[in-house]
Amino acid sequence: MNWIEQALKRLNTENAVVVTVLATQGSVPREAGTRMLVFAQGEEGTVGGGHLEFQATAHARQMLAGHAAPATLRQVLGPSLGQCCGGALELSFEKVDANDLPRLRLQLTPSRTPLVLFGGGHVGKALVRCLAPLPFAVRWIDSRDEIFPADVPAGVACEHSNPVQAAVHDLAPGSRVLIMSFSHAEDLDIVVACLQRLRDKADLPFVGLIGSQTKWATFRHRLEARGFSQTEISQITCPIGVQGISGKEPEVIAVAVAAQLLQTL
Repeated sequence: MNWIEQALKRLNTENAVVVTVLATQGSVPREAGTRMLVFAQGEEGTVGGGHLEFQATAHARQMLAGHAAPATLRQVLGPSLGQCCGGALELSFEKVDANDLPRLRLQLTPSRTPLVLFGGGHVGKALVRCLAPLPFAVRWIDSRDEIFPADVPAGVACEHSNPVQAAVHDLAPGSRVLIMSFSHAEDLDIVVACLQRLRDKADLPFVGLIGSQTKWATFRHRLEARGFSQTEISQITCPIGVQGISGKEPEVIAVAVAAQLLQTL
């Protein structure tokens, strides 16, 4: 999440106030544990926007200016804030400086779910850009040399594997898997390896294969011929992406697939 690195970089030379959502009640824009950093000029992150955030940043800057200000505030998201969410939040405020960087890095860095993407083509590239700011630790695998772009987002691990399906053996438990290699033959090999992994360990919660209904019908027949049952085959999701999005552009597919992956968390 890019704002975190930007916030920590600024904290090397500027003091700030960390605003934290301590607790929530009812309908609110952000969950407990959400943080933002408020500087004398500007802020990084968000606790929900609107007048709630306007009030929070004003309170934080009072603290930065040395004025006495409560360390916690309770905000009701009603008419007094010009918001109609109907819930309430408790916010805490803490002054920080460069000495707090190690602790804040731990607090701000979100936990990430392992996700493995097989395939460095156009959709794969669009997906990596889409997934980079989301709560996934992306491992990007392809059998071809020099397929990965020079501007891979920070935190994405690129890996060459030949044969490509060999990488399935050491995937982290709980990995979400996306399969979109440059050939249907490779796709099938990866699917077979994932089904075997699921048969042995049952530790891949989502395995998605890019393709049409026609492609999937062909794959189903080939998987049956290799001895996989209908129950096992049903663990593969194909086509991928949330329903109702019909665009075929790589970026559109990427958004639809990213939304589907978020639903698995």
